[in-house]
This record gives sequence, C-alpha cells and structure tokens, in this order.
Amino acid sequence: MRIGLPIIFLALLTTLSMAQDSSDKNPSDKPASDKASDGNHEAEESSSHDTRIDIRPPKDDDKAHPGSSAAVGDLVGDDKAGDSGIQEFHPWNPLKASKDIEVGDYYFRRKNYKAALERYKDALYYKDGDAVASFRLAVCQEKLGDKSEAKKYYTAYLKILPDGPFAKDARASLNRLARTQ
Repeated sequence: MRIGLPIIFLALLTTLSMAQDSSDKNPSDKPASDKASDGNHEAEESSSHDTRIDIRPPKDDDKAHPGSSAAVGDLVGDDKAGDSGIQEFHPWNPLKASKDIEVGDYYFRRKNYKAALERYKDALYYKDGDAVASFRLAVCQEKLGDKSEAKKYYTAYLKILPDGPFAKDARASLNRLARTQ
C-alpha cells in the first residue's frame, strides 16, 4: 500500500503533463518561416514606426514660454554640422550624494584624503551645489596641497551658505590661503 500510492500519484502527474503538452500544440499554426513568406508586409516592417512619440513643442509654446527657444537652442545645436548637440545631463540623486559624503567622511577620519576627495567629488556629481560636499572637498584639497582648488571650493561653499555652519571656518581658511600665496 505504501508503494502503490506514490506510483498512482506519479502516473496521474505524467498523464496530466502529457495531456497539457498535446493541448498546447495547435496543428493549424504555421511555422514562423511560412508567415513571413505569405507576402504580409507587416512582418517585414519594424514595429517602432507604430510607437513613435511626437516630441515637438505645442503650437502656442513661444507665446506661453517666451525666451524658451533660446535656452533650448543651446542644447539642440546645429544639425547641419552633423552634430546633434544634445547633451547629457547629470543624474540627480541626493541619496547617493549623501552616501558619498558619509563614505568620504569615513575616509577623511582615517586620513585617506585622496579617497575622501573622490567621494566628495562623486557627491557633487550627483547633487551639484551641495554645501557640505563643497566644504569638505576644499578641506581635502588643502590637506593634499592643492591650494587653488581649495580656494575654489571654499568660495563655492560661501556662495551656497554664506552664514552656514562652516562659514566661519571657510573664511578663516580663505584668509590663511591668501596669506600663504
């Protein structure tokens, strides 16, 4: 009895799977090669023609947004020269930027200023104009001896947050760097 029940169950599963396989096959279906040779032009054309999206601006766009054509003109470029002029934008990911700052701080505490510098640069790539990344990048540049880059990022920090938490340190560093040059 113990052996008989699994054998019956196995036979039932085999029968069901064979019945399912035979019902999936439809004898009226033609092979793919026969479908293409029927002279059907749709089989030869690309399906992307059906899914094209109209990206032209609306007819009244110049009236609704005066001056927008000049701003977009810089991005579109000149098609006559063979260069479409389309530029890729930076990805905006403030979460990735904050993680890069966090990892940069880890390297900075370990006095690995080159690694910290790269992570702060990555943070500015994902969140352009981040005040904390700008300040800490300036500190790394100063520690590595690149005083002109340090001045640049201290100044950038002060433009972003003139009265921020590191503003006093940034001004003191700029004065110190001005005296050494």
